[in-house]
Amino acid sequence: MKQLLVGVFLTLLTFNTALGQVFDPVKWSFNKERISDTEYDLIMNADIDAGWHLYSQQVPDDGPIPTIFKFTPSKDYELVGETLEGEGHIVDDPVFNMTIKFFEDQAEFRQRIKILNNNISIIEAQIEFMVCNDEKCLPPTYIDVDFNFLNSEVFGDKDNNSGLGFSKITPNNTYHPKDEDEANKGLWTIFILAFISGFAALLTPCVFPMIPMTVSFFTKQSKTRATGIRNAIIYGLAIIVIYVLLGTGVTAIFGADVLNALATNVWFNIIFFLLLVVFALSFLGAFEIMLPNSWANKVDSQADRGGLVGIFFMALALAIVSFSCTGPIVGTLLVEAASKGGIAPIVGMFGFSLAIALPFGLFAAFPGWLNSLPKSGGWLNTVKVVLGFLELALAFKFLSQADLVLQLHILEREVFLAIWIAIFGSLALYLFGKIKLPHDSPLPYISVGRLSLGLLVLSFTIYMIPGLWGAPLNLISAFPPPLEYSESPYGVGYSKVTSGSVSNHEKLPNGAHLLAPHDIMAFNDYNKGLAYAKKVNKPVMIDFTGWACVNCRKMEQNVWPKDKILNILKNDVILISLYVDDKRKLEKSEVVESQLRPGKKLKYIGQKWSEMQTIKYKANTQPFYVLMGHDEENLVKPVGYTPDAEAYYEWLKDGLQKFN
Repeated sequence: MKQLLVGVFLTLLTFNTALGQVFDPVKWSFNKERISDTEYDLIMNADIDAGWHLYSQQVPDDGPIPTIFKFTPSKDYELVGETLEGEGHIVDDPVFNMTIKFFEDQAEFRQRIKILNNNISIIEAQIEFMVCNDEKCLPPTYIDVDFNFLNSEVFGDKDNNSGLGFSKITPNNTYHPKDEDEANKGLWTIFILAFISGFAALLTPCVFPMIPMTVSFFTKQSKTRATGIRNAIIYGLAIIVIYVLLGTGVTAIFGADVLNALATNVWFNIIFFLLLVVFALSFLGAFEIMLPNSWANKVDSQADRGGLVGIFFMALALAIVSFSCTGPIVGTLLVEAASKGGIAPIVGMFGFSLAIALPFGLFAAFPGWLNSLPKSGGWLNTVKVVLGFLELALAFKFLSQADLVLQLHILEREVFLAIWIAIFGSLALYLFGKIKLPHDSPLPYISVGRLSLGLLVLSFTIYMIPGLWGAPLNLISAFPPPLEYSESPYGVGYSKVTSGSVSNHEKLPNGAHLLAPHDIMAFNDYNKGLAYAKKVNKPVMIDFTGWACVNCRKMEQNVWPKDKILNILKNDVILISLYVDDKRKLEKSEVVESQLRPGKKLKYIGQKWSEMQTIKYKANTQPFYVLMGHDEENLVKPVGYTPDAEAYYEWLKDGLQKFN
C-alpha cells in the first residue's frame, strides 16, 4: 500500500484532458406581440439543453461573452428602450472572480419597437451569445434572424423562406478522437486516485486507531451481531454522505468554471502552491491543522443520542477529529477535482469516503479480522511524513504553472528538477532512517517494507538526475516545464540533440527558432510563418498551445518524437506555435479592438491568438492542430489532443497528400 502511494501522487495532475467537439446546446425560437397600432414586442426565446447556461446581456469587464442583440438600423422602425431579459441566476463565479448572471433551461428576451412605415416587411437582427457547462465553454455563436412582418407567422431566415427557424454560422467540424471516452476516463481516474488516497488517509495516526475502537463499540453495544453489522454499515454510509456533501458544495462553488481559465490563472496556481506547502509542512510535523475542539465536543455530545441520528454524528465526529490527517489529502483532491469542473469533486469525495468507510463495514461483519491488523505505532507517522513529501513536490507543479504563464523564467526545467531531486532524495534518506522529524519514534531497524519503499524512491530520484542534462523523462513528462523552457534546452554543454533526424534548415529564417530538444524549426508569429511556408512551398501546421497546457506537453514529448512524426514536423511542414496564454503585452502598433468584445482592446499576445482560434476555427481548447495550405484553408479537419501516435501520423500524412 505504501509503495502504491508514490504512483498515486506522481500521477495526480496528469489527467488534465482537453476535450472539444461541436455542440449546439441552444435552440432559438421567435415571436412577436402586438402592443398597439405602432408598437410591437419582438420576443426571442432560448431553449437551453440541461447542464448548459447562457450568459446575460450585462457581464462585467474581463468576464465571459455576454448575449448581444444587434438590430440593423432602418428608417422603417426604431427601437424603444433596451432589450429586456428574465430574472435568471446570479452567482459569484470563482473562475472569473466576479458576480455573473446567466440563464438555465430557458431564457426570454424582449425588444420593443415602434413602426414608422406601415409597409415594413422585414426587421433584420443578429444575436451573439456564449454558452458554458460545468466542463467547458463554447466559442461565441452568431445567429442572423429576419423578423417577417408580411404575414402573421413571423420569422424566416435569410436562407429559409418557410417562415420558421433561423440561420447561424455553423462551427467548423473539428475531429477530437474518443472525446466521450476521454471524459469518462477522466472521472474514473479521479475516482480511482481518490479511492487510493482514502486508503492512504486510513493509514494515518488519526484514522487507523479508530477502526478497532469503532467496530468494537458497535459489536459490544448491539444486542445481536446482525444489529452491530447493520449499525456499522450505516456508520460507513454516513461517512460517505458527509464527504460527498463536501464535494457537492465544491461543485456548487465551481459550477460555472472554464477549465482553461483555471489552469492558466496565475493567482489560482500561486494560492494553491501556498496551500499545498502548508499541508506538506503539517504532515512533516511543523504543526497540526485542526478544527476547533468545541466543534468536536458538540458533535460528540450528539453522538450519544443513539439511533440513526447518533450514528451520523459519530461519523461527523470522526471527520472532525481526524481532520489534521485527512484535511490535507481532502484539500489536495478538491483542488485538483475543482479544476476539472463538473461533478469531479463529488466523484472524488465519493471515492475517498468509500475507501474510509469500507473497513468499518467489513471489520464489523468479520470481527476476527481485527486480530490481523498491525498494531498502531511509529509507522503511522511515517505514512504522514511520506504524504508530506509528496504534497511538497506536488505544490511546485502549481508554482511552475504560474511561472510558465508569466514567462518569468524563474522556475525553469533544471530548477524544477533540482527541487524534485532534493525532495525525493530527502524522502529516500528519511525512509533509510538518516533523517529524523518531529513525532518520529525510535527506529532500531528498517523493516523490509520501508526498505523497499526507500529503494523505489531512490530509484526515482536517480531517474530524474539525467533530466538536468536534457533527458526527456517521459514517465513524468506532464510535471516539469517543457524541454525548451530551460537554461540549456539541449542539455548542459550541448547545442543540438545527438539523435534523431536533423533539420534541413541550416540557417534559420527571420522569426524562427529551434524547438528543443527535437530541433524542430518553429515560428511564434503567424504572418512570418505563413510567408516562409509560401517561400519554401510547404504546408503550414498551426499548433494552438499554452504554456500551462499539460496535454500539449504530453503531445510534444510523447507523440512528436516518434520517428515518422518527427520527420514530417522537421522536414515537410512549417510549424507555427501560437501560445494562447502568453501574458506578454503586444506592441502598441499591434493593439487592436477585439472582434468578440467590441470596445475592448487586445492587450496580450495570448489574447490575439486565442481570439484568432475562436473566430477562425470556432474552438477554444488546447492543444489544437490545424494543417492548412497557402490559401489559409484547412487541408484536413483540425485535431485536438491525440495521444495515439499512429492516428496522429495518419492525420499528418493525409494533410500532406491533400497539399501535394
